[in-house]
Amino acid sequence: MNLEFLFYPRSVAVIGASHVPGKIGNAIMKSVTRQFNGKIYAVNVKGGEIEINGQRFKVYRSILEIPDEVDVAVIAVPAKFVPDVIDECGQKGVKGAIVISAGFKEAGRADLEEELVKRARKWGIRIVGPNCLGVTNLENGFDCNFNPPERQARPKFGGIAFMSQSGAFGAAILDWAAKHNVGMSKFISLGNMADLDESDFMSYLKDDPKTKVITAYLEGVKDGRKFFKIAKETTKAKPVIVLKAGRTEAGAKAAASHTGSLAGSYAIYEAAFEQTGVLSAKSMRQLFNYAKALAMQKPAKGDRIAIVTNGGGAGVMMSDGLLEKGLKLAQLSDETNEKFAKAIEEGKLPHHMSYKNPIDVIGDAPSKRYELAMRYALEDPNVDVLVVIALFQSPALDEGIVDVMEKVQEYGKPMVFVAPGGEYPEKMARRIEEKGVPVFETVEDGVDAVYALVKYGKYLSEV
Repeated sequence: MNLEFLFYPRSVAVIGASHVPGKIGNAIMKSVTRQFNGKIYAVNVKGGEIEINGQRFKVYRSILEIPDEVDVAVIAVPAKFVPDVIDECGQKGVKGAIVISAGFKEAGRADLEEELVKRARKWGIRIVGPNCLGVTNLENGFDCNFNPPERQARPKFGGIAFMSQSGAFGAAILDWAAKHNVGMSKFISLGNMADLDESDFMSYLKDDPKTKVITAYLEGVKDGRKFFKIAKETTKAKPVIVLKAGRTEAGAKAAASHTGSLAGSYAIYEAAFEQTGVLSAKSMRQLFNYAKALAMQKPAKGDRIAIVTNGGGAGVMMSDGLLEKGLKLAQLSDETNEKFAKAIEEGKLPHHMSYKNPIDVIGDAPSKRYELAMRYALEDPNVDVLVVIALFQSPALDEGIVDVMEKVQEYGKPMVFVAPGGEYPEKMARRIEEKGVPVFETVEDGVDAVYALVKYGKYLSEV
């Protein structure tokens, strides 16, 4: 499905544009004009002029008054006026409309939503929403999200696309991603999905070269068969991770009143996810643990994990977490054990270290000791994934570990780095991630990351 016009419009009309701070139409104009380089038109029945972000705009009373072509309309007027606005958009030749306005199916007005769709189909207009936060393309700055950046940050551009049935939850995810330096390609607030639904956007994102991983918060899918078919096609090309809400009876009832969504039996969703290769996340944090790992590393070819650590306790915790997820600690080969024994004998590694996996290089390990242990583990054919745990609180661990992590990627095996702690580990984590290895704050987060790499790799090997 070609939805390029929604993410890469040449021209945008904001219908309901306002000069009044605090009004949704004012906030949308501020967002759209911040970084987007296309043509922007303000529309409001009152007409006049407005000034937004230091730019002056003529306000057209109708989209029909705009002298040029308009690709996309962002609509923020009372719900009862939206169908008529869609008719005007149709006469103007608009390709897509992002309907921010609420007051449709979620408010008991299914009839109004049906009318909106009927009018849009008459003109061949594709609809995002209604009752949504809009669309954000982090690549070109097209952003009609009405939350101001001082309250809800925008993440940097990266490989993770996110779609959300909840605007507020979507906003929190964008804020969280920005805080944790997670790059995103596109954000879609799905709203009521009167026309375009999660499957349509999944189909588009499957072929989007800027998106490496597709993630979603869903309360329910619009068409089960369609979702199943498109998800099965999409997961062969790139990972799909879904945080499914409405898992309990109470949650399902809340979803119905929130977006008018029928949450359905969670057991059915779980079975569908398993069959289509969709990874099911249980929390916002887990969603991004999975996504970050898969955006930065290749899927694993097996489930045998080696651990290199300078903290014995962290190695034990990681072992427990991996085994509880059904993964295996790699049994290092005789050849690898001989390499370690010889290195110890030659004084390259300390006598009191353990190399039985977890490989404990002990607390006084500098980066060179880490490198030797990592290379031995990565050269072992019994190792599918390497986990590196670094307690940067040790004064012995020098900043050379950053370059080491870059060099050892030559082995082509997926790696996950765990750096618990505060400010200094966080600083080192960002530097290591710049080299292409995902870094996680806790052992539990690292376990999630490894699980995602193994689970998706196993699915790919079976399709």
